[in-house]
Amino acid sequence: MSPLKQTILVTGGCGYIGSHTVLRLLESGYKVIVVDNLSNSSYESLRRVHKLYAITAAASPLAQFEDAALPVETLIPFYQVDILDRPGLAKVFEDHPEISSVIHFAGRKAVGESGRIPLDYYNVNISGTVNLLQVMEDFHVRKIVFSSSATVYGDPPKIPIPEESPIITVMSPYGRTKVFLEHIIQDLCVASVIKQQEYLQTRANNNNDETEVERNYEWSAMLLRYFNPAGAHPSGIMGEDCKGTPNNLMPFLSQVAVGKLERLAVFGNDYPTEDGTCIRDYLHVVDLAQGHVAALAKLDQEQAAGNFGCKAYNLGTGTGYSVFDMIKAFNKAVGTELPYKVTDRRAGDVPNLTSDPRLANRELNWKAEKTLDQMCADLWRWQRNNPDGYAVSTPIPHPI
Repeated sequence: MSPLKQTILVTGGCGYIGSHTVLRLLESGYKVIVVDNLSNSSYESLRRVHKLYAITAAASPLAQFEDAALPVETLIPFYQVDILDRPGLAKVFEDHPEISSVIHFAGRKAVGESGRIPLDYYNVNISGTVNLLQVMEDFHVRKIVFSSSATVYGDPPKIPIPEESPIITVMSPYGRTKVFLEHIIQDLCVASVIKQQEYLQTRANNNNDETEVERNYEWSAMLLRYFNPAGAHPSGIMGEDCKGTPNNLMPFLSQVAVGKLERLAVFGNDYPTEDGTCIRDYLHVVDLAQGHVAALAKLDQEQAAGNFGCKAYNLGTGTGYSVFDMIKAFNKAVGTELPYKVTDRRAGDVPNLTSDPRLANRELNWKAEKTLDQMCADLWRWQRNNPDGYAVSTPIPHPI
């Protein structure tokens, strides 16, 4: 199916990764509807998406960008709905029967916090996602791209990490929710094949009633296990809007750079790595957003060939950087040495999480293109231009 004819529902579409993906979807010719409860995000991100999309449209002669002149509330229909609110989700699908696929970001995501309030994480991430899947089934929308995580690999036996690496549950409650949800989606896809076979058998027994439109109950799903998103839109207009103290290295560093935090805490320098600090695979958020567009295209391609089911892909660069590497790179972007202090190890951290992205490179026709220096420069441009993030008081237009 052509992107120009598809409408995608994005849950958590006002968040950091979600908003960048919404922009990339619009630029790729999709129509987008956003669901977000705004508990850890801001509607302002969609205003920024709208602004950037208008800039793209002004520079392009393509007719597909004519909708850039629409007001934001028309271009990107928005529903302030929690994924735990099943009737609220159902209303979105009732209002928009044209929805063909879902990209699912919504959920809690802080590893440390999940250890303090595990029930909240299991409730929101698992119960909320099951709600979403049930509503999708009710409305015959059976195509989903799920935001998973490299945390499902735990402390992997092999670096770089292939998709065949063991999936474990000995980790944070947050990580376990991702593992459980991968299994739930896989189980749903397997069950849908059985349901389709039963339907076809029943139809055959009824002599293939030609007055009945043939149905397809099979699900298609992609599990995108991405590593460490970082950076911001190159314009400096859109980026990560951290509420409270950041949980991740790069937004923490950027807060130090603008004077909101005193210094970075480096959790341990005695790991079995070259400089003793943890190694991670940092991926530019713009590349990550394009990975979701590539996943949708692959799902369409497979469905057109009669292939359904569930498959996981790593989204990463395949290159790992230590904490000290990242501090050095961001110092270069900022033009000054940022203070840090080495402290004790943090529970749950593993020495190395570096992806093997070759499967996604090959099958999704996707590859991370932006460099570490670009990632740091874009992050600093965003933070310097928006030291308070999306801290604005403008009300949501016509909230639903």
